Amino acid sequence: MSSSSAPAAPAAPRSAADDTAGAYDRPTTHDSATDDGFDRLRLQFEGLGAGYLAACTGGLPPAAARAAALDDLDLWSAGFAGPAHYDAAVTRARHAFARLADVDTANVAIGSQTSVFAGMIAASIPDGAEVLCVDGDFSSMVFPFLQQEHRGVRVRHAPLTGLEDAITTRTHLVAYSLVQSATGEVADAQSIRTAADAVGARVLCDVTQAAGWLPLEPCTADALVCHTYKWLCAPRGVCFLSVAPRFIEELRPIHAAWYAGENPWDACYGPSAPLASSARRFDVSPAWQAFAAGAPAIELFASTNIRRVHDYDVALADAFANGLGLQRSARELGSAIVTWSDPGSAALERLTSAGLVASGRAGRARVAFHVWNDEGDVERALAALAG
Repeated sequence: MSSSSAPAAPAAPRSAADDTAGAYDRPTTHDSATDDGFDRLRLQFEGLGAGYLAACTGGLPPAAARAAALDDLDLWSAGFAGPAHYDAAVTRARHAFARLADVDTANVAIGSQTSVFAGMIAASIPDGAEVLCVDGDFSSMVFPFLQQEHRGVRVRHAPLTGLEDAITTRTHLVAYSLVQSATGEVADAQSIRTAADAVGARVLCDVTQAAGWLPLEPCTADALVCHTYKWLCAPRGVCFLSVAPRFIEELRPIHAAWYAGENPWDACYGPSAPLASSARRFDVSPAWQAFAAGAPAIELFASTNIRRVHDYDVALADAFANGLGLQRSARELGSAIVTWSDPGSAALERLTSAGLVASGRAGRARVAFHVWNDEGDVERALAALAG
């Protein structure tokens, strides 16, 4: 179908910069027969992100999210930002994440922090159970389980590479990040799932460093947890837990409050109220303003072909890594995050001195490439490190 006969796609927010040549190659019209949302997603960051190589630390707000935040501030100032207004934003965000993760909305809980959901799962595992974690994983996927040692819970660690080989008949739960924060390594989720199934172990996967650039496979975990302030470009305080139906009954909703009620508006006061029969029973009272801006951000990514985002981000990361001459492991290849040894922070200081925003973790310099970046950012970073 030609663009002249196709229905018009939703218009992207415009600015004065849209009428001039910009840093990005972009079409001026969309064919709904081929439009996968990628170009419209990039337009949302027009004029933002030059030299910002830190999506793995925190995303930038798309135009729709910034506008929503400002509108919400006006409503708040006028005294009209009530619970019903925010409840609508939470509902939108929940539905958008369900689409993004390819799960049923009834299996999605909302919260504000990854560690809170991990802590709820940690408190639900049996006394004396073994939890298998990854060496050097982010603390939110480790510390909550260590706090259960008083019940005889044993936390064992293994390298990400070959994690599936470390799963034994003693393993009750495997808890890991799909993309490692410190190294950018990408786990073999399917192999981990297969090995866990062979011994009847459950799997908890943190997709905070993956959702937004790496297509998700919910079937590879019993629970996915995601804080959306990084690659999904929402404010901090918008977090989700997706739970497989078979896992819901094994978990204790230890943070239950009014928002976890079957009908939240009837669950505001004691002495008791039934919890939701769905994964909403794990809801944590939402950070209202965060969801107001977070909903449009997550909707943008949910309406985009994430495979296109993956291919774009990884191409930039590969160009940078190749230009730097890095020898990357098999788990590092195909990642939008590039890290390398930088114990004295010399590389990070060079990037910072050149006006680039990067990060350092665990003695390694770390850069990340997302939809607002382009080849110019790769060239600037390589030039800064060569200088």
